[in-house]
Amino acid sequence: MTYQAMVLAFTMAAPLLLVVLAVGLIISIFQAATQINEMTLSFIPKLLAAGGILVLLGPWLISSMVDYMQTLFQGIPGLVN
Repeated sequence: MTYQAMVLAFTMAAPLLLVVLAVGLIISIFQAATQINEMTLSFIPKLLAAGGILVLLGPWLISSMVDYMQTLFQGIPGLVN
């Protein structure tokens, strides 16, 4: 069960982290090319990208978490014995 929980946590976090990483990389290249060092320039697009990916993948994330919780609750009687 712990292994399944870790795999689920990684699969749920990976899309969000990869999108924020890609947006941060693009913005850092833009900042290096234009020599603009503004902190909000990197924070706001990352925030918007994270919100967008959560809106797009939210139903899948919730359904995978609900499936795991149902499996976990159905397996509790087997763990007690």
